[in-house]
Amino acid sequence: MPEATLDYHNDSISLTVIDALADATETDPTELEPLYHVVDPEALDQLFSGNTTVNGRVQFSYGDHAVEVRSDGTILIDGTVHVRA
Repeated sequence: MPEATLDYHNDSISLTVIDALADATETDPTELEPLYHVVDPEALDQLFSGNTTVNGRVQFSYGDHAVEVRSDGTILIDGTVHVRA
């Protein structure tokens, strides 16, 4: 039986938020302030995991940027939608 492997980068909404912030600020993701300084990344990942029926959104500020994460996986930075690559 083949083992299922997790693609942490694509299965983690918190890593997707980091990618969206990096894209919006034209900054390398490793240069960004840690996300855990403003929101609990593990809680965010659990809240919007693929096996949940939560329908909602989380909004928070990251520096001068407004971040919104929706239960459908949509991430908005300052009102601009960022999609997973």
